[in-house]
Amino acid sequence: MDISSLYLSDQTAKIRSKPIPWDGYQRASLITSSELSLIKKFDRQPRAKQLQVFAHEEGVYAELFCTLLGKLVRVDTVQAVLVGMGDMLAESPERFNLFLSLSEKNQDLPFGPLVKALSLPDEYIQLRAAQLLTVLISASKTPTPAATLKPLLNLLSSLLTGSSLNSKDIALQSLSLLLASAPVRQLVWSLEDSPAPVLSPLIKIIKSSASSPQMLYQTGFCLWEVTFDREVSEGIDRKLSILPPLLHALQSSPKEKVLRVIIATLRNLITLAPTINLPAMLAAKILPALVSLQGRKWGDDEVVEDLGICVDALKERAEGLSTWDEYTSELESGHLTWSPPHESEQFWKENAVRLNERDGELLKTLVNLLLNSSDALVLAVACADVGQYVKHCERGKKLVNALGAKTRVMELMTHENPDVRYRALMSVQKLISIS
Repeated sequence: MDISSLYLSDQTAKIRSKPIPWDGYQRASLITSSELSLIKKFDRQPRAKQLQVFAHEEGVYAELFCTLLGKLVRVDTVQAVLVGMGDMLAESPERFNLFLSLSEKNQDLPFGPLVKALSLPDEYIQLRAAQLLTVLISASKTPTPAATLKPLLNLLSSLLTGSSLNSKDIALQSLSLLLASAPVRQLVWSLEDSPAPVLSPLIKIIKSSASSPQMLYQTGFCLWEVTFDREVSEGIDRKLSILPPLLHALQSSPKEKVLRVIIATLRNLITLAPTINLPAMLAAKILPALVSLQGRKWGDDEVVEDLGICVDALKERAEGLSTWDEYTSELESGHLTWSPPHESEQFWKENAVRLNERDGELLKTLVNLLLNSSDALVLAVACADVGQYVKHCERGKKLVNALGAKTRVMELMTHENPDVRYRALMSVQKLISIS
């Protein structure tokens, strides 16, 4: 299978050794006598014997495992069925099509029973069902219905936000297989505003200093895959502020494979949505990091090519920017830093009123950052900008008050970050003193 896990293999071995009272389940009418007869042919048999049984009647056993999985709910029985199904699939990849062809007789097979298993309250069942469901979906040549994908993606979201590293590993491997499909990438993007987003947890993993190089690589690979979708590339930084964590990974990870997928992701963002992402990358200071990496010796020529494309595009964009363009690009990107325009009195004398153009579009963008950002640096710079704006724009105080900026700046005077508190205090003084 394409999803490997020592943890899951160890758990599988333990479950395989446990006796299951199948006779009792038959007497309780949980399984039929014919099903019991088939089970006894392989249950508790040596591995070689089991494989012979499966090979002799593989179509019968594929249907048996799906049928049992669809009607059993006891944890021990469901675990045993998943082990048997996994053993069959692991023996021969050709059996993927055998399981998939069951849909010709029953549209609910083979996915329905596995989707049902995802909701059972047992870690092994959830992980094993997710593994098997993923590899079957990946092997299918027909589009998978959203009704099948959504429960799986919901579980992966939960695993990615949980504390278990083993579960995260399996979730990332599953997601990387699923995201090879364009419809899955579109579905994942549509779920970002749902209670179980998939991409947001990936950003948190990239940000976390506790993430191992392998986990960073797996996460970066998933982000690289999803950014092949144009809509995702156009919106992912605005929605999830992906660039700062990618920059952090570029600057902090020594592993070439991690850097390779991060740079490839940046190339996707530039190639598919340059108008949106080039200004945002310049504001996030991606260019100096990439230029620095060009001096490194790489073992993969594709990395050199990706780096060159990214650096050339960013340099060309930077050369064409005026100071005002630089400021507006930074503002629209949401990645405010202490770049020269923010602290230049002359800049604000010349440009403050330009925030009122197009019905105050840029002013509204600035105030929205002030109202909604949780980043201390962004808040500090936004407070300073509001203060400069009201100082140099005659109608500034009235306009920012109407947008709720004054109330928010006053709230930020008690922020936990000392620089935010200071900048908010300076801004409030201007808001009060300017008539």
